[in-house]
Amino acid sequence: MANAHTQPAPSGAAVRAQAARVLHAVRAEGRSLTDALAASATPADARDEALLSELTFGALRLLPRLEALTKHLLQRPLKPNDRIIGSLLMIGLYQLIALRIPDHAAVSATVAATRLLQRPRAVGLVNASLRRFQREGPELLALAERDEAARWLMPTWLLRRLRVAWPEDWEAIVTASQGRAPMFLRVNTLRANPAEYAARLSAAEIEAQTLADQPQALRLARPIAAQALPGFSEGLVSVQDAGAQWAAPLLCPQPGERVLDACAAPGGKSAHLLEQAHGRLALTAIDASTERLEAVRTTCARLGLEARIMVGDATRPDPAWADAPYQRILLDAPCSATGVIRRHPDIKRLRREADIGPLVDTQARMLDALWPLLQPGGCLLYLTCSLLPEENEAQIAGFLARQRDAVESPLPTSLGIARAHGRQLLPTDAGPDGFYFARLLKQ
Repeated sequence: MANAHTQPAPSGAAVRAQAARVLHAVRAEGRSLTDALAASATPADARDEALLSELTFGALRLLPRLEALTKHLLQRPLKPNDRIIGSLLMIGLYQLIALRIPDHAAVSATVAATRLLQRPRAVGLVNASLRRFQREGPELLALAERDEAARWLMPTWLLRRLRVAWPEDWEAIVTASQGRAPMFLRVNTLRANPAEYAARLSAAEIEAQTLADQPQALRLARPIAAQALPGFSEGLVSVQDAGAQWAAPLLCPQPGERVLDACAAPGGKSAHLLEQAHGRLALTAIDASTERLEAVRTTCARLGLEARIMVGDATRPDPAWADAPYQRILLDAPCSATGVIRRHPDIKRLRREADIGPLVDTQARMLDALWPLLQPGGCLLYLTCSLLPEENEAQIAGFLARQRDAVESPLPTSLGIARAHGRQLLPTDAGPDGFYFARLLKQ
């Protein structure tokens, strides 16, 4: 008879172990969820692939609460070498709290994953902890949620800043940020008619709604894999949040103009600019990351678009791409990403309050470095996916004070909420992510 070490693991143990490794990479190594998943082998079974995504994204959405629960369940802190067991416990707890998987199956597979993580001595600990939660779940949750971060599923520093910046909206912002992001599409009007593409979705039994103020945009009733979209590989459509789809029409490039996309990766906004101008732009797309620029090339190739794509640092213009004035510049500035937490829940773990000051400094240096590249009469669109005023209206106020030849151009009143400068979209359950926009003209 085979011993316990040679018996096959219960079904699903491998994907739980894989989810624990991904979560550990985010929590202990500071890697982004995107990078951690990319470095992890894709499960051969499509159901396991979907479960891996659900476990990792879901655990990160609930992370402050799961960490508080784990602290209460463990009698003593885990040794540094065993901290991955803490991540596995959180994967197990997430299943018991949020998924419809039968408790006995979730516990069994998670306990078995302990051995796959080469931690056989922790089998009893994982088993006892999860079974205790089965018995005492409501009491343990009430105890954990005495902690503000665990209750609101947000870091305390960010809760504090949101309360100050949005005293009437912070609770709605926090609630929307914990949900699942809706899936929006942008129809490539160079290759498809939006109404006809919507009909094609309907024929494929994919339910979608049009957006009144964004003729290229569609919202799906249920997210699906991009590759499953009709005509995706032929470049008929892209996946892009409705908030991000405001950038191109607000900058409004005209055929024949020289346009700079100063932080272009992964390329969705570059592509939309080209689509907006019927493919007839002298578009230069730069980004500091050589690796991320590959996504820009791939996107443009799929959509049948052409751009000059180059490595470049927007704080330090280089003659290779700053070789002549531009009529329009798009600056999608690096930021805290606090408006897209529901899409990237690892932000709650990776972003620190100490990051905000350096980000604000980088944004200011980019604005000041790019402004001389804009010809008189030209337009610069500044945007972030941040909800923090330091990165948004305060940043623009400082810029206008420094650059006397800059004036602000009004934005449509239908676009979000008016701020002292620019306008802010807040994340909502069925709406776009959180984005800030300011449009600047050079006199």
